[in-house]
Amino acid sequence: MTPRAIASGYDAELRRHNEVLRRTADVQPVDHILDIGCGTGQTTREAARAANAGSALGVDVSPTALDRAREVAFAEGLSNVSFACADVQDHRFPQQHFDLAISRFGTMFFGDPVAAFSNIGRALRPGGRLVMMVWQARELNEWAVVIRRCLEAEGPVAAGPDAFSLANQHDVTDILHAAGFTGVTFADVDEPVFYGADVEAALDWIRGFTCTGESVQRLGPAAAARIVERLRDELVIRLTADGVWFDSRAWIVTARRR
Repeated sequence: MTPRAIASGYDAELRRHNEVLRRTADVQPVDHILDIGCGTGQTTREAARAANAGSALGVDVSPTALDRAREVAFAEGLSNVSFACADVQDHRFPQQHFDLAISRFGTMFFGDPVAAFSNIGRALRPGGRLVMMVWQARELNEWAVVIRRCLEAEGPVAAGPDAFSLANQHDVTDILHAAGFTGVTFADVDEPVFYGADVEAALDWIRGFTCTGESVQRLGPAAAARIVERLRDELVIRLTADGVWFDSRAWIVTARRR
């Protein structure tokens, strides 16, 4: 899958979540924003447009995604946006510089979450806000349940990064308190994810997932074909006039730096 296809697919998948994040972030014209795990930069560019007298910095560990982010930002003529390829856990951000840190499903994969959020906190001015979206528990996310069920029918699923590591409210609250944040709140986000305009587009999207690709690669052609057919059957069930949608549940977490 090309960087352009990945970007358009992911942004389309999360179109409804993106609206919730944007409303909650409530970027002001003079804000300086840090976008954590920005990917190809949709959320960074939107923040930069809203903060037309401020700035937005998007950070991600993928050079390929950031190349695409820079390409689109340049094409859109945005002069107050920049991107950095860095690990948020130990990157040297300017201290007490940002008014707001945002993330659209980009904070669940830290090796040491307390260290990472502490570093984010140091980059925020006192009273600066954190607004991040994370997945709720796996069993509440239809997309995750269905994909895993299809894969497990042929054997163990390949282990990978835990997209649900920040699902537990008590754990997240403890992490953020330890990292120097206060006023932690959770809002339930009950919005579906979009997987494609038709069944074949949705199937291509799912086959590009790490868990799917790695699991299928370990199998013989016959078992891999059975997984694909199971996935296709599930997608047919969820096909609507507006494409293929899966139920999902997320948290939008807000907090302030002490």
